[in-house]
Parts: sequence; structure tokens; C-alpha cells
Amino acid sequence: MSKQKYLIRLDDACPYMDMQKWNKIEKILDKYSIKPLIGIIPQNEDKVTMIQEKDNRFWDRAKAWEAKGWMIALHGYNHCYVTACGGKNPIHKRSEFAGLPYEIQKDKISEGYKILVNKGLKPSCFFAPSHTFDDNTIKVIKEVTPIRLLSDTFARYPYKYDNDFIIVPCQMGCFRTVPFRGYWTFCFHPNTMESNAMNEFESFIIEHKDEFIGFDEIPIETFGRMRLTDKLLSLAYLTYRKIRG
Repeated sequence: MSKQKYLIRLDDACPYMDMQKWNKIEKILDKYSIKPLIGIIPQNEDKVTMIQEKDNRFWDRAKAWEAKGWMIALHGYNHCYVTACGGKNPIHKRSEFAGLPYEIQKDKISEGYKILVNKGLKPSCFFAPSHTFDDNTIKVIKEVTPIRLLSDTFARYPYKYDNDFIIVPCQMGCFRTVPFRGYWTFCFHPNTMESNAMNEFESFIIEHKDEFIGFDEIPIETFGRMRLTDKLLSLAYLTYRKIRG
């Protein structure tokens, strides 16, 4: 690989999302032929992410995303935080999953996956609300779904985990030029983006359009276990987050 690769992840898609803002983001991405990872909340009960009245056409729209090559991710179940545990990726002290018993997580993930499938979707990735999950989360995903791709943690390169999973790190919540080689995922929440953020979103893409790839373009088979340098980088990042509070 000769240079850094950029990826886009969009969180909190659901029937109650801000349709106008999502329309703007979709128009920009289509304009530059960028295929993001879309996190869909199967059974949203989080009022913070319920922006407008339910759109009964949402699931048709989600199928249209998938039809044009956007990757669908299972984004938890109901997006409600029920523990103060950060789990394996403790960048926040809140979670829908981390710290819960195996059986409870199994019920949530199994039901969430079934909802997406019954709506005609084929989710191929998982990421949890607030980036927080634990070993039970991974065990459940392996048992009740065919998903073997996770988006989260901090590292420069994707890596194998537990022999069965590939984890694609999710490092940043806004665009910035990264001077280092690696696969850099920028995580956005369209529901909360204002017009100036939309303009900056498109401006960055224009400047770096040749560096963007889709998640399906990652050469998954070339990656092994997490590199030592990435382990140290992750430790430094989590330590910084802990000190900063």
C-alpha cells in the first residue's frame, strides 16, 4: 500500500432519523462515488436519536443503499445505554452491551439481526452504540449471526481477532488529513451535523477523493493479528482518554 486509505462510517440510521440531513449526505457520497458503512438501529428506543416522525419508507431506502453497494451494519438493538461499562474498547463509560450477561446480549443481538434480515437486508458488519462491547458481545455475534466483521477500536490497520473476526478500526469522529499509512475510518452522525459541517464534509472529500475506498475494498485476507505498534498505539490512546476523563 502506497498511502493512507480513508473510509466513512455513518451511525444511527433508523426510521426516525433526520431525513433532510441524511439526504444531503447521501447526495454528496453519490456525487463522488463513495460507499460508506451504514449502522442501522433495528428497534430504536433512544429518544436522542429519534429526530422526527417515523418514516414508513425507511426500510425501502435501506434496501436501496445496500443495492448500490453501501455496506449495512447491525448497530446494536435499541441504542439504549444500560450499563456504565466500557468493555474492551472503553472510550466511553456507557454501553448497550458491555457488562451484560451472555443470555441478555444473545437475545438483543439475535432479535436485532432478525429484524434487519426480515426487512430484506444482509448485515455484514457489527458495531455497538458508543463503541462499547465485551467478550460476550463477540461470542454472541459468532453464535447467532454470520457476521465476522467489526468496526471499532483504535489501530492503524485492520486485524484478526479470535481467529474468526476481522476488526476494522474506527479512529476519528471528523475528517482530518492523516499523514500516516493505514486504514482510517471517520465516523459521522448525520442526525447532528449542521450545514457548516456538511460543507466541510464535501470539501474534504473533494480534496482527498482518491484516498477513499469502500469497506468491501479492504483486502481482508492480507491482515493477521494486531501489530505490536498498533497495540501500543491503542494503549496510548485509551490511556489518554482515561486521563482526559
